[in-house]
Amino acid sequence: MIVRPKPNLLNVLISLKGSIARRIAVRSLLITALASLIVLVGTLHPAWFVRVEATPFTLLGLSLSIFMSFRNNACYDRWWEGRKAWGKVILEIRAFTRQSVAIGNDAVREALLRELCGFVHALNARLRDEDEFAAARQWIPGLGQGQNVSDGILRRVGQQCTQLARRGDISEWRALALEEHLNGLTEAQATCERIKSTPLPFPYTLLLHRTIYIFCILLPFAMAIPLGWLTPIFTTIVSYTFFGLDAIGDELENPFGRDENDLPTDAMVRTIEREILATLGHRELPPVLEPVDFVLS
Repeated sequence: MIVRPKPNLLNVLISLKGSIARRIAVRSLLITALASLIVLVGTLHPAWFVRVEATPFTLLGLSLSIFMSFRNNACYDRWWEGRKAWGKVILEIRAFTRQSVAIGNDAVREALLRELCGFVHALNARLRDEDEFAAARQWIPGLGQGQNVSDGILRRVGQQCTQLARRGDISEWRALALEEHLNGLTEAQATCERIKSTPLPFPYTLLLHRTIYIFCILLPFAMAIPLGWLTPIFTTIVSYTFFGLDAIGDELENPFGRDENDLPTDAMVRTIEREILATLGHRELPPVLEPVDFVLS
């Protein structure tokens, strides 16, 4: 995620980090080159473009803008829902940590809280298609293999809370309260997995990609005669806007990756680590993750 002060006019013009410009530079340059070629041909043979009007492009551009707005809103909703799910993870773990003071055995309490650290590491790795077992093993040495490591950790923690209640180490209502927080973590995990495993319908994306390319390729034919050599400039601006919105939607559609505009899940995992370790009395805490070149991972 891009973290930087509000840009001034100069930064608005020259900033590349997070601007999506590098991802679409080749496409925009190709469209600019095509527009220049079309203007050259129109200059040499103006009769070829006499009957080309801008009205169809106006209607197509309006329709395309509405369709892109729909897709980008849907992609942003996925990004924001993912952020709310990770906010719920932080909230539920804080609440579990606070209520776990009722556990009299310090070793048992520390083991439970460390398992929750393993859970967030495993969940983060799972959403990024990485090795969730390796991510959690540093916090849970005796962790066994499984298809869904993060869910397995929550089951282990729930079983241990039930055993504590049966032995009388904690009251029944306290065990129920801890179980409620585990249910909240399960709900947040399911939300993230739903976002991860259910992309936007492919026909929407395919139709949008095709229409953008068709529009940007044909637009110079309508602008060549009335605008002349200004056509490449305006075509570049239009292609930058449409290609850029399309690329931003692609990034936001899956908010759990490592793109510049994805959620800073590593930083949120580190926040949970630090809070749990501080609760357990550790003085040497891992450092807070800071943005690197304005990117917070």
